[in-house]
Amino acid sequence: MAPEAERVVPEKDQPTISDLAGIMKQVLDVLQDSTIASKSGKDARSRFWGVYKRVAEEHDSEFLERYTSDMDIVLVFSGLFSAVSTSFIVAMESNLSFDSSDTTNALLAQLVQIGLGNLATASSAPVPLASTWSPPTMTIWIQIIAYASLSMSLLAAFGAVLGKQWLGYYKSNRYGRGSQEERGKRRQEMFDGIVTWYFDAVVQSFPVLLQISLLLFGIALGANIWTEQPSIAWVIIATTVFGFLFYSLTVMACLISPSCPFQTPISTILRMLKIDSKIIL
Repeated sequence: MAPEAERVVPEKDQPTISDLAGIMKQVLDVLQDSTIASKSGKDARSRFWGVYKRVAEEHDSEFLERYTSDMDIVLVFSGLFSAVSTSFIVAMESNLSFDSSDTTNALLAQLVQIGLGNLATASSAPVPLASTWSPPTMTIWIQIIAYASLSMSLLAAFGAVLGKQWLGYYKSNRYGRGSQEERGKRRQEMFDGIVTWYFDAVVQSFPVLLQISLLLFGIALGANIWTEQPSIAWVIIATTVFGFLFYSLTVMACLISPSCPFQTPISTILRMLKIDSKIIL
């Protein structure tokens, strides 16, 4: 009985197939969680999409941060500028309506002339009437320019709101769901749409609208002050002309030299439209 017992004990100590399968499963689980095994086990396609995702994340992070910051600046500046422009328009609103005090003053002047015995002078003095009065052409053009300035600033603010919505949609839907390859293809498809539909040019046009609005406001303000006090108007006109020339020179410098640090939205748009230094020079 002793030898048989000795033969039975070693047989019970040998691992069974289920034990070996469990051990192999544990080894595979460990290797699957290991970074060394994952690096060596990936094929070329999966490595490519892994690198693509890392590069795309870096690009999109910079892309979204830059344009989100631009839209925030447009929203803040357009809000403040619209308030100032509206106050200016309200102050000029009286120039478009008939001033009844002019009729009263003319009638009083006639009464004074009649009291002095100057009947001929009193009868020849015209009395302005509301039915025949119309605002001067200069005043109408000033109002047109001022309202155009306000409209452009509000349009720039509206475009900035849309731009933030577009950026949010791209950020939340650029990858979608699926495998790593499917998500990468989805992101590339959306990025190709940004290039195809000139997203950069559209978003860059909102600051340009705001800059044009600022120029129109300077013109309207200078013209309105000119009708009242030309010497004061020269200060506004000189400042507006200097700002316009300075901005034009920076745009030309950016088109002549792409490495120029004075990049502006309009120079970016002109470069997209293939307008470069050859056309300027």
